[in-house]
Amino acid sequence: MELNLDTSEGHYQIRAYTKDFIQINEQKIRHSLIVMPDKLIDPWSPHSIADLTAKDLQKIIDLQPSIVLLGSGEKLAFPPPQLLNAFYQQKIGIEVMNNGAACRTYTVLMSEGRKVAAALLIA
Repeated sequence: MELNLDTSEGHYQIRAYTKDFIQINEQKIRHSLIVMPDKLIDPWSPHSIADLTAKDLQKIIDLQPSIVLLGSGEKLAFPPPQLLNAFYQQKIGIEVMNNGAACRTYTVLMSEGRKVAAALLIA
């Protein structure tokens, strides 16, 4: 799906996504990544929810976003609740959704000037 919202608020914008890639600006990325309006972590090591570790999630926490959108891939899948505790302890909001929903939500929140991080899993 192609996203067309253009805003000068963020340097890293999600332009399109499919099950196989996420397009950040003009670059098609075919592996898991973390994107914020001003930062891109590429690659990010996990490939699925089952691969997620506390160390993987700490990379997101270290970026100090106000909200995290965890894209679980093409289908919605949830990590074990204990993995999310670190976000709650740091008072960082986290929402788990499929990648399509995460990409669309990131675009909206970024356009509002929010400090959002999308952590997107691509197998």
